[in-house]
Amino acid sequence: MIHAYDEQYLDDAMRNLGEAFDFARNICQVDLDDFLSMMIATEIAGLFERGVPKYVSGMSGTELAMEVLRKSGMVVENATVQTEYSYSSAYWTGWIIAYFQWHTGRSFQNIHEGLSMREVQRLYPTLHEVSEERAVDALNSIIRNKALPTRLQARRKSSALTQRELSEKSGLNLRTIQQYERRFKDINKAAGSSLRALSLALSCRIEDLLEYEENLT
Repeated sequence: MIHAYDEQYLDDAMRNLGEAFDFARNICQVDLDDFLSMMIATEIAGLFERGVPKYVSGMSGTELAMEVLRKSGMVVENATVQTEYSYSSAYWTGWIIAYFQWHTGRSFQNIHEGLSMREVQRLYPTLHEVSEERAVDALNSIIRNKALPTRLQARRKSSALTQRELSEKSGLNLRTIQQYERRFKDINKAAGSSLRALSLALSCRIEDLLEYEENLT
């Protein structure tokens, strides 16, 4: 396929997005999904994916993150430009997402609709030492699997309930239910009280709502 920018800039793009993610998460304490949403909303993501030199190689990762945060109206106190980064899970998430975007040609918006950055970050222990192509296969697999409904969604629909009705019946926030159904939040890590409320509302066992992840090792 034809890529949006030449491969010679790919290493810079991967490093810069990795540094930006690391800075946003570990220095500014910004959730990675929120940070990517900011990148998309400020249109910086679109400039990055089109290979605009300023964003893929013309600034450091810290400078990239600071511009995203500034344009989003977020004030970061006492933040200094970093020159050294450890290979953290947040760094790897930005690094591999930059590669995934370049390799697949998907927009960051499209990627974010199919993958939460939290999901990607959870793959760090098993995938950070494998090839980029292997990681791409794993991420594509997750996106394909999401075409299948979650067990929560299947139970809700079999009970003829809308998401709003389930929210009202269970007492859980509507957005939380939506995030569980889109796998943007891991229902397996939900509080016991939340799982119990959902199971009572849907007349099922808690075990009937849990997801079983594909083995990616």
